[in-house]
Amino acid sequence: MIIHNTLGQKDEDFKPMHPGRINMFVCGPTVYDHSHIGHARTNIFFDVIAKYLRARGYSVFYLQNITDIDDKIINRAAEEGKKYSEVADHYFEEYKEIMGKLRIDSINYYARASLYIDEIIGQIKKIMEHGYAYETADGVYFNVRKFSDYGELSNQNMDQIRENARGVIKEEKKSPEDFVLWKKMKPGEPFWESPWGKGRPGWHIEDTAITEAYFGSEYDIHGGGNDLIFPHHEAEIAQMRSVSGKRYLARYWIHTGMVNINKEKMSKSLKNFIQTKDILKSYKPEELRFAMINSNYNTVIDYSAQLMESSKDAVERINIFYNKMKELNSMEGSYNIDAEEIINHFNAVMDKNFDTRSLIREFLAFISDANKNMENISSAAASKLIHIVEYVDSFLNIIYRKQNQESNIMDIIIDIRNHARSQKDYAISDYIRKKLEENNIYIEDNGNKTIWWIKN
Repeated sequence: MIIHNTLGQKDEDFKPMHPGRINMFVCGPTVYDHSHIGHARTNIFFDVIAKYLRARGYSVFYLQNITDIDDKIINRAAEEGKKYSEVADHYFEEYKEIMGKLRIDSINYYARASLYIDEIIGQIKKIMEHGYAYETADGVYFNVRKFSDYGELSNQNMDQIRENARGVIKEEKKSPEDFVLWKKMKPGEPFWESPWGKGRPGWHIEDTAITEAYFGSEYDIHGGGNDLIFPHHEAEIAQMRSVSGKRYLARYWIHTGMVNINKEKMSKSLKNFIQTKDILKSYKPEELRFAMINSNYNTVIDYSAQLMESSKDAVERINIFYNKMKELNSMEGSYNIDAEEIINHFNAVMDKNFDTRSLIREFLAFISDANKNMENISSAAASKLIHIVEYVDSFLNIIYRKQNQESNIMDIIIDIRNHARSQKDYAISDYIRKKLEENNIYIEDNGNKTIWWIKN
């Protein structure tokens, strides 16, 4: 298995630290606002990765942090006249609801930063003891100049970093590039007691305190959007390595690309900020998943109505084929395949840096070939085809989920229609088909059986 490692910008053979076991951490959201399409892309991709690695036999512990104490949350609470915890709780619950709708269920644990204050304080103490941090009147800061590898992940040298940091220097900081580990309390802000007085953690320290609590000072995979490479992930590396003395925080760094909206960068100022929940009013979760993984994960996606419509069409083709195979009952047919050989081939495609784009292209070609041979597919061959589709779907999750109540009602409607057909009352059967199609329900007669699926 090959992974493109952001650290070093090169393809590397994937070698887990522990045989058969993988620890993976992905940065979660700051819960002060609605989840947007950029969150969806990153979370869908890493959900696919976790499920794929498990399908390959690995035991994966997938950890995600939740930033539930931050300036943005405090400011939103002040705007709404609420406690910071009320804002964080509301948007965290909404985030989990969206994740459930997107079928993102591979995460073992969501770690809320506010529950790890003791670990955060303990890690800051160690950083200070090792001489990498200092206290000022307004907080505790990491001394970037003391960490010689700072900038390695983002491929920047210190001159570039210092140039970019100009204009944000505070008198009490030693250097403009130094970042905060602990913020001392301002009037009216939430706080915790610490050796440096009342205050709260900085953003970067939350993640390394959480990962150290679960994984120790070093682990396999760290993921997130590429907008987090600098300064967030760079700071994480400096914090943990300054006290561990080890070469790595994470062995492999994987970053997803951004999402543009109709070829423009997504921005609240441009009013093109698309919330995930709004997309799900028009499209099914499986269609959004397809749209987000039908490209190389580290490229920019251009979100548009055209993208979603083409994704919807592709997912429908896959689902139509899958349902046909489940209802096929022919005992004869010359079409034959080696299911394990095909699955091994699909695995080989995914093993090249989780290439979901190429996998989908070859998966659709595989379905197209089977469709051309539909009349020659026996029940035995159909079982193999179903096995292949279900294997790929075990990590892509693009086969529509049917609700039990929907299924029961549709079974009744189809029974009524089939009875009308048996009585040669085709006016009634055609009327039922027409009304179903008007409500985006597609049906297809296959001998004595009728299969159905929701088109939207």
